[in-house]
Amino acid sequence: MEDQQHNGDLGDGMGAESCESVFLDGVMMTREEAKVSAFDASVQHGVGLFETMHGYTTPDGVVVEDLDEHMDRLQESAAMLGLSDDLKTGALGEAVVETVRRARYKHTRVRLTVTGGDLNMLQSGGSGGGHRPTVLIQAQPATAYPDEMFENGVMATIAEARANPLDPTAGHKTLNYWWRLRELQAAAAKGAGESIVLQVSNHLGGGCVSNLFVVQGGKLVTPIARGEESGEAHALPSPVLPGITRARVMAMAKKLGIGVEVRMMSIDDLLDADEVFLTNSSWKVLPVVKVEAEVIGNGEPGGVTNQIRSGVLG
Repeated sequence: MEDQQHNGDLGDGMGAESCESVFLDGVMMTREEAKVSAFDASVQHGVGLFETMHGYTTPDGVVVEDLDEHMDRLQESAAMLGLSDDLKTGALGEAVVETVRRARYKHTRVRLTVTGGDLNMLQSGGSGGGHRPTVLIQAQPATAYPDEMFENGVMATIAEARANPLDPTAGHKTLNYWWRLRELQAAAAKGAGESIVLQVSNHLGGGCVSNLFVVQGGKLVTPIARGEESGEAHALPSPVLPGITRARVMAMAKKLGIGVEVRMMSIDDLLDADEVFLTNSSWKVLPVVKVEAEVIGNGEPGGVTNQIRSGVLG
């Protein structure tokens, strides 16, 4: 699907902190004006989903990368988890683009959050029943990552927390990110750029905020994500998010003639890999050259990783 564009005069983002860079339930407002009810299900019970996207300006207006794919994933998760069966993703997408346009940043990190709304789920017995979700869109300047991260690669740690395939919310972008952020803080304290999460079965999951790929013999290998499980009755569901950039990488690999294997993976697959990289919508493709004390390959970003990164960045 094509990235959506919106025409309009676009500044350089100067003074945009006071601009209307927040969309809340149909109203554009400044970040100082934006308030969510104390009784919102996101505050009371942590109920909600989110998507984080990258927007940028062109001579023709605003582009939000992979907007349709993000909307499709949000809609699927909302239906599967009982948040909403009737998300108007077309209107949501237009609101995302308009929020980016109003914020006037050249490169924008835009987050769309949909919560359970002003609803006591314990009293109502669930999130259904025709209630109105809260819709919040925030635009901020995109993080500028140093070139050295991609030229030299980063270290990753192994997280203490484990992903549970029997958690029905696993594999979705829910608001339950506290444990992931704690692992990222611990990784940063060690000088690492990300922390890799194992499943309770000790199979690889992915990064706290990213998907994982390893390169073995010139081929990409990545853990099974939600929706890719086999149809066998005994197959466990996957707690791995089906990442948007992950899908772009797999499509790029196919275009470049690089094989891709999706399977259950062990820690040995990671430590014995020729190359390792992580993907998300912010940094796209991030090389990993060390996991804890173990050096990956020759300790430098590999040729396949660089080829994939160049292809994804276009």
